[in-house]
Amino acid sequence: MREIALDTETTGLDADGGDRIAEIACIEMIDHQATEVRFHKHVNPERSMPEEARRIHGLSDEFLADKPRFAEIADEFLAFIGDCPLVAHNASFDMRFINMELARCGKPEIPADRAIDTLAIAQRKFPGARASLDALCQRFAIDNSSRTLHGALLDTQLLAEVYLELCGGREPGLALATAAEQAEAEGAAVLNRTFRPARPHAPTAEETAAWEAFVATLTDPLWTRG
Repeated sequence: MREIALDTETTGLDADGGDRIAEIACIEMIDHQATEVRFHKHVNPERSMPEEARRIHGLSDEFLADKPRFAEIADEFLAFIGDCPLVAHNASFDMRFINMELARCGKPEIPADRAIDTLAIAQRKFPGARASLDALCQRFAIDNSSRTLHGALLDTQLLAEVYLELCGGREPGLALATAAEQAEAEGAAVLNRTFRPARPHAPTAEETAAWEAFVATLTDPLWTRG
């Protein structure tokens, strides 16, 4: 099963009020586990970057000036995600911005039911607990120490790990290979032992006689009741 983890960085919080995407990142996941296949672009938002947003993600007007506009990467983005489910943290935020950008360049919007929201999943699984991406990294012992600034690619990598944990983590014993095949694949020594038949467990005549003599010394033993 192919899914896409994604995250965006923007000029602000209001997609309908003129804020734009400044960075977008996607990572392919197969059966909930991230692969090395990814899509990552910084985007010229065609407007100035507010200082409060720059402090969050570090993307300045100077850095973004020569980056492609969203319309120039839209087809590549759509080809990458295909018709796969899209996994995002607070998915409505990212989907609102992505659909705004797609509408600006005449592309069809992505249906809301394609989005899987890890924030909503976490809130259902851990009611009352903090459910930010940082809080979930802490809960699942995922190293987020390099997240000094928000960044779409790093956040997407962390999101993919969080999503895997929310789906149950890496379950041991699901591999189809035998233990010997796994050990051999990992370079471990495999011992081929000679099969031995099971040892007989029936008592000898002497053991039976000794047991009967012992039982005879007991008062109303359980083993003699009819």
